[in-house]
Amino acid sequence: MRTRNIEKEQLVKQTAIEMVVNDGFEGFSVNKLAKACGISVATLYIYYKDKDDLITTIALEEGKRMTTISLRGFDPTQSFTDGLRIQWKNRAEFMLENPLSMCFFEQLRTSTYQTKVMEQILGDFKEAMHAFVNNAVERGELDSMPLEVFWAIAYAPLYSLLRFHNDGRSPGGKPFTMNDDIMWQTFDRVIKALKK
Repeated sequence: MRTRNIEKEQLVKQTAIEMVVNDGFEGFSVNKLAKACGISVATLYIYYKDKDDLITTIALEEGKRMTTISLRGFDPTQSFTDGLRIQWKNRAEFMLENPLSMCFFEQLRTSTYQTKVMEQILGDFKEAMHAFVNNAVERGELDSMPLEVFWAIAYAPLYSLLRFHNDGRSPGGKPFTMNDDIMWQTFDRVIKALKK
């Protein structure tokens, strides 16, 4: 039995993410991946049992990496403003440093892999966020609201800015690069919209 080569495994993961981002899941195949990596298809089967296992494994690893970074320095008992600020900082940092991962997650979100992957990724993260919001409601900092309403106000503005940044242009077509001033100005408006 052949042993795993960590460098090849990393090359496979990075190339797979790039291919999914560029060609979507429809244009992705194990044969194309092997060719792009300069390895045989048989080598891929040392690491993964099939295409679904490959995509699921990579998605889980990237998702866990993202949630770990998102929770860095975060405590669900923090004040609402401080906790949300850390979330924005961590999420922005991850997405700005890993733009392909951001695009990969967008592809996942609209695919059949979403249900397979998201519940596994969100376990501890979901618990921490639930406790954070509940604590803010109990302290009177935040009104109780459906999760979808909270998420749309709390995080969608950040993800929109990051998307504009990745595209290099604003919705009006002007060149756009996100900076701290724009991010924190947006954050301040989000806090005003959410806090009592």
